Amino acid sequence: MSTHPARTFFRWFFRCVRFASLIAVASAVEICAAQSKPATPNPAPDVLILSNGDTLHGKFVSETGGKVTFHSDPLGDVTLAWDKIKELHVSGKFGVLSQTVATGKKKQTVQFPTGTFDVEANTLTVHTESAATPELVSVAKAQYIMDSTALDKAINHEPGFFQAWNGAATAGATIVSATENQFTFNGAVTLVRTVPTVNWLATRNRTIFGFNEAYGKITQPAYKYPATYPSTGFIQVPAVTTKSSILHVGAERDQYFSPRVYALGLVAFDHSYSQDLQLQQIYGGGIGWTARKTPKSELDLKGTAQFEEQTFIPGTGGINLSLIGSTFAANYVLHLKLATYTQSLAYIPAYNHPKAYSAAEVDSLAFPLYKNFSFSVGTLDSYLANVPFIGTASTSPSKPNSFQFTMGLTYAIKSKY
Repeated sequence: MSTHPARTFFRWFFRCVRFASLIAVASAVEICAAQSKPATPNPAPDVLILSNGDTLHGKFVSETGGKVTFHSDPLGDVTLAWDKIKELHVSGKFGVLSQTVATGKKKQTVQFPTGTFDVEANTLTVHTESAATPELVSVAKAQYIMDSTALDKAINHEPGFFQAWNGAATAGATIVSATENQFTFNGAVTLVRTVPTVNWLATRNRTIFGFNEAYGKITQPAYKYPATYPSTGFIQVPAVTTKSSILHVGAERDQYFSPRVYALGLVAFDHSYSQDLQLQQIYGGGIGWTARKTPKSELDLKGTAQFEEQTFIPGTGGINLSLIGSTFAANYVLHLKLATYTQSLAYIPAYNHPKAYSAAEVDSLAFPLYKNFSFSVGTLDSYLANVPFIGTASTSPSKPNSFQFTMGLTYAIKSKY
């Protein structure tokens, strides 16, 4: 016997109401249980008393090289020197590293006190859990005060080879399909790994990797046209392909033995189809000096002694050479408010073949667009003194100078280490 539709509907309706009631009761019980738990009290705010008597309440952030950063909700982050601070009372636990502790030796584990602290009369009192009595440090010798985990990671640990790489990747392309088909591509990747990974510690070593490629190809298909009267035949024009390719791959390792001076080793590989250069290999080592280093700019000067091997494309008339020479280079970076400018200059003399010298200049300007993306424009100008000038029956003379102008989209690579 079939069930009446109305009875079936009401039975289904009351089941839904009962199910909803059970959910509501369970939710009410959960809310009551949560409200019955005692609320976790907010930690007391840190207190900073200025030398003129004004008092700020908020949160201590860090101290680096005598500069204290304190966050106050009305003012935001405030940075003050120790001579502007009369008292400072911090309830959070921080690591304190004084100037008397050596941080340059990687194999030596650096110990530093960790705990809450107070500052009065130019003396920092650290209340550690492990020590029975507080540890006293003069504020003049308090080099770094910050989160103890971050401080220990920066001082006592070194990232693995595949960690802590920062840099940028740039790509741009042009495609034309018409009577002639044209394709051009330019791409670059620059990676830098600096140890320690923080800029407030003296650099121990730095590894640099660079790749740059500009490739172009123009293809004109074969065609034929009628010969002049009275011939009735056709003249066949073969397909023509024109290529350009300029490639650079290089790596450098810097080992610092002072905050500004370092020893370096480098390798570089260059190919330039437009200059008939099949491969140029450079292996060398030398000395570098960071002549300028500020939060906004950095200038590095380098000089090396090196072995260089030049191989030209067969049939172009180039003379393969083994050279003993040097690289004298300058690298400059400037961080502006709306752009970042980089410039690299290099002069490469050859001592056993003085006429086989070369030079290069690379400039780029990047404008931020969105998050890690930016728009970049750049130039690459290279000069190779000993290119094949004469040419052969099938090749035209090569020019010693090669100039590129590139545009592309750049993605900033940022390490999470």
